[in-house]
Amino acid sequence: MSWGKNDQTPNPWGNLPSGGSGNNNQPPDFEEMLRRGQDQFKRMFDGGGSGDSARLIGIAVVVLITMWFFTGIYKIEPEEQGVILHFGAFHRIAEPGLNYHLPMPIEKVIKIPVTRVERVEVGTRTSVGRTTNATTRKVPEESLMLTGDENIVDIDFEVQWKVREPGKFIFNVRDPELTVKSVSESAMREVVGRTPIASALTEGRGSIELEAKNIIQHVLDKYNMGIDIVRLQMREVQPPDAVIDAFRDVQTARADRERARNEAETYRNDIIPRARGDAEKIIQDAEAYQQQVVAKAQGEAGRFISVYDKYKLAKDITRRRLYLETMEDLLKGMSKVIVDRKATSGGVVPYMPLNELKPKPVPAQ
Repeated sequence: MSWGKNDQTPNPWGNLPSGGSGNNNQPPDFEEMLRRGQDQFKRMFDGGGSGDSARLIGIAVVVLITMWFFTGIYKIEPEEQGVILHFGAFHRIAEPGLNYHLPMPIEKVIKIPVTRVERVEVGTRTSVGRTTNATTRKVPEESLMLTGDENIVDIDFEVQWKVREPGKFIFNVRDPELTVKSVSESAMREVVGRTPIASALTEGRGSIELEAKNIIQHVLDKYNMGIDIVRLQMREVQPPDAVIDAFRDVQTARADRERARNEAETYRNDIIPRARGDAEKIIQDAEAYQQQVVAKAQGEAGRFISVYDKYKLAKDITRRRLYLETMEDLLKGMSKVIVDRKATSGGVVPYMPLNELKPKPVPAQ
């Protein structure tokens, strides 16, 4: 078939880049292709071919080729990126908007959502029916795990992830969702295997989630999957159903033990400071009595030394003064009758009723 008078090229669009040579990194110039197509179309009608049938076949071929080239126009949504495959091999990444690639089978586009967050469940399966609400089914072979203190715990969790590099996501792993699920289950078992059950059921859940998330991201980066782990959330953490009643009894006993311990500590905190205060008071009273007795003894010793010094200077006077002071102390509270010795001469004993000289108490009115 002849396409024109001096044109032996079977391709009406001229020399286009092919998969084996030329610049494969850039899409063809669309305006140049249209211009060449128009030129070929004009030459078919202007040149003297082999008849009307040849012209009609040529027109049909041109239309088909034109339509084939237009199939390379595609659109990438804002939440997507396009992976362009050149003869099945990764070629480039297409950004959101209207784009063009060489038609099939030369190039092909695979659209990958890069902002949508995907979810993988471990330990449960949630299914949503058309007419019913969501139903959840337990998967014990995934959720039952051994803790660091050799107890069994039932853990259901969810891993949220999204695509970071679409090229790696497509080519490096055959089933990304299954890989994320398997790695997540393995990482959770590793972390729970180092954690006591009491911590896993209470305050340790946050640290378990963070550590497992970091392990999952590290493993997926080693696999070069181009995936980011957004979040790991533990939905339910509890003992297995077969032993949950016994476990609750154990937890109740532990709570009772903790309450009794707190009450004992409260009593101890009350009685010990009080006993320490009483002991400190006794010690202070004893020290005060000691100081009092010592001071009194020192005073009496000083008084004795002072009297003894005076006695050495005037023994008779000191002896008499001591006698009078002693008698004064002895007779201070007694009724006394004074008899003058001189007045007793001649057998006369004068009497002076000193007691009557005291004023009589006035009776109360």
